[in-house]
Amino acid sequence: MTKVDFYTGSTDKLRTVCQLSHKAIQNGVRTIISMHDAETANALDKLLWHYPATAFIPHCHNGDAEIGQIPVILSHGSDKFPHYDLLISLHSECMPFFSRFERVIEIIGNDAEDSHIGRERFKFYRDRGYELRHIDLANIDPSHN
Repeated sequence: MTKVDFYTGSTDKLRTVCQLSHKAIQNGVRTIISMHDAETANALDKLLWHYPATAFIPHCHNGDAEIGQIPVILSHGSDKFPHYDLLISLHSECMPFFSRFERVIEIIGNDAEDSHIGRERFKFYRDRGYELRHIDLANIDPSHN
């Protein structure tokens, strides 16, 4: 059954995605980052080229020819993926395909609306019996969120 991690208190969700993607690569975990629009995908694409400054996160967009060889895939508007290891979701709702993945990461920002929507997603997973874990980024070194 899918394991779901909630990272709360993110001051910059795209930067948090970069950090979590980098950590996943270091652990040999292939990652799908799913978001709601091309604008967010393009902003994240640019950030992944420069962050972290001391490493490179190999990535491409879902649908690119090389998706089978690249460990991080940026996706919007698709539910077909080359692997189902880790899903990092930047959506405000639970995606219908989440249960295909071994692990899902939900990133929750600091503002009240995002926190409320995050609690709703947490309740959704909890009520269906998914194993949940909460990581409060406010309690971690500030350079990590």
